[in-house]
Amino acid sequence: MQEIYTEAVKLISQNHPFALATVVRCKGSTPQKPGAKMLIRADGSCIGTLGGGCVEGDIWAIAMEMLRKKEPPQFRRYTLNEELAAEDGLVCGGTMYFWIEPVYAGDAILSFIIPIHEAIAGGKPLALATVVKAGTGGEPPAGSKLLVYEDGETFASLGNREIEAEVLKTGRRLAALGENEYLQIAGAEIFVEGFTTPPTLIIMGGGHVGKAVSSLAATLGYRIIIIDDREDFANPVRFPEAFRTIAADYEEGLGQVSVNLNTFIVIATRGHRHDDVALQAALRTPARYLGLLGSKRKSLLIYKNLYEKGIPLHRIQEIHAPVGLDIGALTPEEIAVSIMGEIIALRRGGEGGFMKMDSNALQNLVS
Repeated sequence: MQEIYTEAVKLISQNHPFALATVVRCKGSTPQKPGAKMLIRADGSCIGTLGGGCVEGDIWAIAMEMLRKKEPPQFRRYTLNEELAAEDGLVCGGTMYFWIEPVYAGDAILSFIIPIHEAIAGGKPLALATVVKAGTGGEPPAGSKLLVYEDGETFASLGNREIEAEVLKTGRRLAALGENEYLQIAGAEIFVEGFTTPPTLIIMGGGHVGKAVSSLAATLGYRIIIIDDREDFANPVRFPEAFRTIAADYEEGLGQVSVNLNTFIVIATRGHRHDDVALQAALRTPARYLGLLGSKRKSLLIYKNLYEKGIPLHRIQEIHAPVGLDIGALTPEEIAVSIMGEIIALRRGGEGGFMKMDSNALQNLVS
């Protein structure tokens, strides 16, 4: 996402037109989910993906034609039927909805793109609400936009107080999380997408497990921050993929980092005492996820100490300990898969279980 908006700002500065195509809604099984985005330049080159295949190719062709004719935005629906599946080798069977928006020099949308780029780069989190289908009586019209900052500040208007009140409430929540949602209010269909810094993973402890988690998380697009009180275990040589390494006491080190709801913290220090200090510091942050490496026995001992120090039981229950999904992991690399699997499940709303079809579903094939 950051690459797409960096390129968008660059093209704007050069007065080059381009189009942004976004998946705004999905039903059933689809190759991409809402929020997936592709930038199409006027020369036909592009950044990002909408899931590949002929649907993406069709969206690309539509965007190129829109740029050539200087057409307004379009809302498109594609049903991934058997014909499309056969052509692309897909096994999907859902419906995808796209918002395709050309951007020209001087367009009003430029006032929205630059703040989004700033939010992704570390500025104020925000959400962009776009009306993709007009409401009852044509109001608000398709293409109307409202920018909602996490603190409640807004920019522009949708011209409908009822709709704006709902969008404001939803937008503030999504801005903090960097997530999206499709709203249907008073006949209008609105895609609200939040923009904040990339998901940040703070690893407190630069040992074997911390290193394995860092390597894997980097490939998944997380911004990595390493904290360890030993310089040999928190440095750019050991963690070249890390955005930042901090060699300091765990409480002091965490105090040097900006933590928001799009932050995930994994505690994997070298000992019980350090885990305790790190966890107490982490509990004072608004991080979305706190994971503690170790056995149930160790976790319970730390929990008891936290409770005796006045940490509410409901807050203690929010800690993921022992950390990770139960996949029988043994090696640091397997444990890293378990931990990142749990974090992904939390972010995406998954359950973490097997997706294998049960015997009843298979029985229907022969009945």
